Amino acid sequence: MAAAPVWSVDPRTGKQREQVAVEATTQEVDDAVRAAHAARPALADRAVRAAFLRTAADHLEGAREQLVEAADAESALGPVRLTGELARTCYQLRAFADIVDEGAFLDVIINHPDDTATPPVPDLRRYKVPLGVVAVYSASNFPFAFSVAGGDTASALAAGCPVVVKAHPDHPALSELVAAVLRRAAARHDVPEGVIGLLHGFQAGVDLVKHPLIAAAGFTGSVRGGRALFDAAAARPVPIPFHGELGSLNPVVVTEAAAAERAEAIGAGLAGSMTLGVGQFCVKPGLVLAPAGAAGDRLVKSLTDAVSDTDAGVLLDHRMRDNFIAGVAERAELPEVETPVTPGAGSEHTVSPGFLTVPAHRLATEGEHDLLLEECFGPLTVVARYEDESEASAVLSRLPGNLTATVQLSTEEAAGEGRGAEILAELTPLAGRVLVNGWPTGVAVAPAQHHGGPYPATTSTSTSVGGTAVERWLRPVAYQNAPEALLPPELRDDNPLGLPRRFDGRLER
Repeated sequence: MAAAPVWSVDPRTGKQREQVAVEATTQEVDDAVRAAHAARPALADRAVRAAFLRTAADHLEGAREQLVEAADAESALGPVRLTGELARTCYQLRAFADIVDEGAFLDVIINHPDDTATPPVPDLRRYKVPLGVVAVYSASNFPFAFSVAGGDTASALAAGCPVVVKAHPDHPALSELVAAVLRRAAARHDVPEGVIGLLHGFQAGVDLVKHPLIAAAGFTGSVRGGRALFDAAAARPVPIPFHGELGSLNPVVVTEAAAAERAEAIGAGLAGSMTLGVGQFCVKPGLVLAPAGAAGDRLVKSLTDAVSDTDAGVLLDHRMRDNFIAGVAERAELPEVETPVTPGAGSEHTVSPGFLTVPAHRLATEGEHDLLLEECFGPLTVVARYEDESEASAVLSRLPGNLTATVQLSTEEAAGEGRGAEILAELTPLAGRVLVNGWPTGVAVAPAQHHGGPYPATTSTSTSVGGTAVERWLRPVAYQNAPEALLPPELRDDNPLGLPRRFDGRLER
């Protein structure tokens, strides 16, 4: 049976634009994985890896106009947003090149023999080595930053792992263009083109995670799709790490004092965050606990005004649009749910932003309102009005894991007076990033960043953004009593590579 064609589709009209490729066969999946596996030796040299990453960034910047045009045609995210996202992607590639140069991610530890210890310590030398070929599953909502050249790919290459990417069906043409750019960059450093594989098709994604030469996987997408792949990764004869980002509600708590102090500013900030990118950010605030009473009313009024002034927008594809409209309607029909600004269909191809309100007690116990505790992808948030602190805490106690959790505090609370510290302690178990007096949309690429959280936000405790993302694709190995002449250079006493390390208990830089 012939493989199905892969089409580039215009999200503004839902019409096919051009045939890009065909869905990969099982044999083509095998060929791509084996080509990537064969490319591993070319990434063994850290200097080559760092140079490759920097050249990839240079080449992506050189193709900016063509890439942004292709991305906008397939995503409708707009040239301004996409130009910024491409710049972020290039910055991320260079940041990982710097990490490779520094070498601290290898976590070199050397212990010389110590017969006085109990028990005696032999000669031990430990560092981290690449896992092998990594499968990367692209995201729909970030066609650059979480796709073919995104964080999973950049961090895997930095670790010394070749990559096979399962392209997202929403931007297949862009995926082909970006893969070609990365392969040209690889060729500049005599790295085989197979170091970056690219596949299309649903079955290809399933075959990929099951391939015996795949050593780990990174995924960004839905709970349903991610969980299916996670289960497949665990069910293999040899299970592999599966680092999946699945779904997140990103709760926000507004204290009564904060609402009294600056209700209008909080409402306007919330509107900007929940509608940014037509509500298609993975850290969009989807549930807001706001006080009942006059201050909370002012916040809702400000949110109403700001959201009402926000234009309708195009979602990434019509399937997402249909799911959003259906999800809004189902939620709006629940008892005591009100719609100060009704979200839903805009024009034939757009959606209008909006928000729902509900008494917080409806979410404090299990029932039909649990639907409001599930992510609805698009420009929608739920404002749950609480009567007292215990009611807000009861809702928080029922939330699943999240990428972020935010608290809006008053000036005095932020200075340490009141319950600020208690609320932070209450939010910390819920999320990988806890924000104070800010908004979660916007994930800085920085060494201290953590983009992950308890399940179902992610399937592991790692991050997909920031320097420590490289740790996902490494494993530690220790050598005991190995002769110096046989040791890898990273573990030799004279430190020929000049690596930071812990040497007999002392940190050397």
